[in-house]
Amino acid sequence: MLVVKKFGGSSVADKERIFNVAKRCIEDYEKGNQVVVVLSAMGKTTDGLIAKAHEINPNPPKRELDMLLATGEQVSVALMSMAMNALGVPSVSLNASQVAMHTSSAYGMAKLKKIDTERIQHELEAKKIVIITGFQGINKYEDLTTLGRGGSDTTAVALAAALHADACEIYTDVDGVYTADPRIVPDARKLLEVSYDEMLEFASLGAKVLHNRSVEMAKRYGVQLVVRSSLNREEGTIVKEETKLERMLVSGVAADKNVARISVIGVKNEPGVAFKIFNLLAKHNINVDIIIQSIGREERKDISFTVAKQDLKETMDLLNEHKDGITAQNVTSEEDVAKLSIIGAGMTSNPGVAAKMFEALYNANINIKMIATSEIRITVLIHEEDVNRAMRTVHDAFDLAD
Repeated sequence: MLVVKKFGGSSVADKERIFNVAKRCIEDYEKGNQVVVVLSAMGKTTDGLIAKAHEINPNPPKRELDMLLATGEQVSVALMSMAMNALGVPSVSLNASQVAMHTSSAYGMAKLKKIDTERIQHELEAKKIVIITGFQGINKYEDLTTLGRGGSDTTAVALAAALHADACEIYTDVDGVYTADPRIVPDARKLLEVSYDEMLEFASLGAKVLHNRSVEMAKRYGVQLVVRSSLNREEGTIVKEETKLERMLVSGVAADKNVARISVIGVKNEPGVAFKIFNLLAKHNINVDIIIQSIGREERKDISFTVAKQDLKETMDLLNEHKDGITAQNVTSEEDVAKLSIIGAGMTSNPGVAAKMFEALYNANINIKMIATSEIRITVLIHEEDVNRAMRTVHDAFDLAD
């Protein structure tokens, strides 16, 4: 049996935790399994490197930032291999270029294209535990690239797919997927299983358990995931294609504070204007989420949308630079906002879900700024200061407590 095990930064934050992870991996190895381990950078290493980069250059080139950030995972895998060696188990650490993990050239948000598995297979056949850097790859110029924050999850799923692994286990500092963030909603309940589609919405809407691109890849290649804690032996949450026949109405509530709203005011009410705005942003790899267009008035209309906070300055600069081309009279932004979402495959066959959510927010005197929906989620934009209270309120309204 071939097992891919991914451990997040908090799981390898210090010597004690590194040896804890090493021992857990060795347990599987000693059962006769082939073990591939994917690691993130230790603790807050990546945050520290980003801060250091901005000390040197407030706007560091993305290529150089990737070169810097990729060092974090290399420290983790080297130390882990040393720990396993100290415990008497053969292992080898490999970085993205040694594997090789081929990606696109979008520095900071590269996408995996192909993984060469020959080196990994060779090391596994030599009876070694193979420890691989998460979060990174190499592009066609052989430059190091990174996959975006949380990208080690995507590395693990991609390796599981490429190696046809029998299991893919994602270890973090929580013991599964909950109906809400248990740090904010103390009575949140752990889910025993969740569908790929629901997990994708959780990941995209602020839940920090899994990287959304890792869930997309798992669904595409049929990689069943288990999310569990590296700090205890509790059973985790299984992420798979099909779950129980009798669906819960709502599976959970997610919040995302890393969001800003932009309003493009007074654009011409004519075909092609929306295309010009969002094509401009797409060319600069800026993701847009909630979009609302007002009813036209006096041959003008407004278009509002949300972006991640780190993309706000670049987005505003682009829109102001091209204000005449997109026919905008003004461009404004708002940072003190957050997204609140309810997710559940059971919503498709149950009318009145949105009304229940809006009633709960109304009763809590929480104002809604924007609304977006899909078949399995409803998202609202609210004041950031209200989001924790809103999460608890909506969680209670749908009786999601443990």
